[in-house]
Amino acid sequence: MRPSSWSAVLAGAVLSLAAVTGCSAASKHAEHPAPYVAKRATDPPAGAAPDGCPTAASLPLPKDFPENLPVPDGTVVTSVEHRTGGRLVVATVVRGGFDTTLAFLHTQLPKAGYTPEEGEVEEDDAESNFFSTTVRGRWALRKMPDCKAGVYLTYLTAAVHS
Repeated sequence: MRPSSWSAVLAGAVLSLAAVTGCSAASKHAEHPAPYVAKRATDPPAGAAPDGCPTAASLPLPKDFPENLPVPDGTVVTSVEHRTGGRLVVATVVRGGFDTTLAFLHTQLPKAGYTPEEGEVEEDDAESNFFSTTVRGRWALRKMPDCKAGVYLTYLTAAVHS
């Protein structure tokens, strides 16, 4: 390589490194966060109080949510998602506490005609499949780290087609 070519390559590498380093440093010290941030499942929901408990009004249950599927009193619906295959995901927050909500699910779903199957309970979370003659589904229950007595309760349901 000629000396002038080598200098050009070296200068280009230094400028590239400076540009990459400059971008990294600028993003670490930005005054305003990026316009979008990936939310973790454990992040407090939008409209949450400083203690992480939801303060926003509940979304309505969607019309295609199974009419007789029990939902604890005071449940706040935080999101609704329609997926392929007629599946429906309804995410909620319940402030009744983990044990109380778990007991509700264990007693009220069978009373409403749902049979539980393949469930498990751990210290901070529980889940179970359930079914009836018209619906197959799964519920998942998880303690909220930032909301005293708050739990995430998610329902996944789909209509059974004969």
